[in-house]
Amino acid sequence: MRNSLPRLRFASLLCACLSAACGSVVQKATREFGDSLTMAVLDQDDPGIVRDGLPSYLLLIDSRIEANPEDAASLLAGAKLYGAYAGAFVDDNERAQKLAGRAYGYARHALCLSEKPLCEALDAPYEKFDAALKQADAKDIATLYGFAAAWAGRIQVNTSDWNAIADLPKLQALLLRCDAIDAHYDDGGAALYLCVVNSIRPASLGGKPEEGKAWFDKALELSGGKNQMVRVLYAQFYARLVFDQTLHDKLLNEVLAADPVAPRLTLINTLAKKKAKALLASGKDFF
Repeated sequence: MRNSLPRLRFASLLCACLSAACGSVVQKATREFGDSLTMAVLDQDDPGIVRDGLPSYLLLIDSRIEANPEDAASLLAGAKLYGAYAGAFVDDNERAQKLAGRAYGYARHALCLSEKPLCEALDAPYEKFDAALKQADAKDIATLYGFAAAWAGRIQVNTSDWNAIADLPKLQALLLRCDAIDAHYDDGGAALYLCVVNSIRPASLGGKPEEGKAWFDKALELSGGKNQMVRVLYAQFYARLVFDQTLHDKLLNEVLAADPVAPRLTLINTLAKKKAKALLASGKDFF
């Protein structure tokens, strides 16, 4: 049993939570090792390891939040991990909705702790929301962006819910605010979300695909061309929307030819390669 412990770090740490020292163990895990764990996940080139290991850490985050529900750092960490896990590793849409909903709940709570006027305006008419958003403090970019990412993830898995789709203008305004505060935050993450938001609907239905294309180009520039998921989403959401097979195949072949190893991007690039292969295969029937 003792020899198996190195392979069961998550499980052993979870078992330790059964002791009276649970709070201090989880706090140490989330505060002292959270950053290093995040880096280890992002630099992992085997998505299976992350898929199998991450759920145990999600339980640790839940424990930390339950012990101290006013800890914004833990709330944002929980939102990010739940959102990432739902988006990358869950194929069951009902389960993805549940996980994305938890990510949204954590992120919204964090937002309400630091940006109370904006929090109170989330369900208000757009004009009131926009006025509160303009007052949001630039120093809280991590909270604003963390909530925007969780909100986008929640909408993504609820596209058949018109109430969720109705939130797109508010989400877009929030992402624009994040981009205006710090366009380089999370390697241009706000720009990448704006790419997709503007490319969901064709122009004939009120969409703005050319604005989406401009955001995709900006996202590529902000990531130095190293985030291959930008190219995958570019092909999936823009090239397919405007039926541009030449651009579609060019982007996806660039992903397949690229070296996936890059600081903080190895996991996402590895996933991008897998998705690029699938899109190229299905593209033969799409175009």
